[in-house]
Amino acid sequence: VQLQASGGGLVQPGGSLRLSCAVSVPSGWAYRLKAVGWYRQAPGAQRELVGALNSDESVDYSDSVKGRFGISRDNAKSTLDLEMNNLKPEDTAVYFCNAKPVSPSEAGAADFWGQGTQVTVSS
Repeated sequence: VQLQASGGGLVQPGGSLRLSCAVSVPSGWAYRLKAVGWYRQAPGAQRELVGALNSDESVDYSDSVKGRFGISRDNAKSTLDLEMNNLKPEDTAVYFCNAKPVSPSEAGAADFWGQGTQVTVSS
């Protein structure tokens, strides 16, 4: 599985930005993805969940972004997009795309990670 994130940049407080994660799954792959989502890591902080789309189509968001961020999937482009609105300086971080695989027997496996894209919110 390959994850390619794009769309980061510099934006002023209150502004908007859209990130996109291109998801590529090998043909014939026996596993499935139980969730695909976004994490972020600010300098000196631990990586934290931003939001994730689960296989049952439910979406989980961290409390810090609820009502401001939205996750959507574009099946035609095989991307998972993160729409970020009303951005705050505390949203500044490197944003990573994440995918959580499970085996055919529903056993967990190591996560896949994209390369990260920098989002900076500053005036």
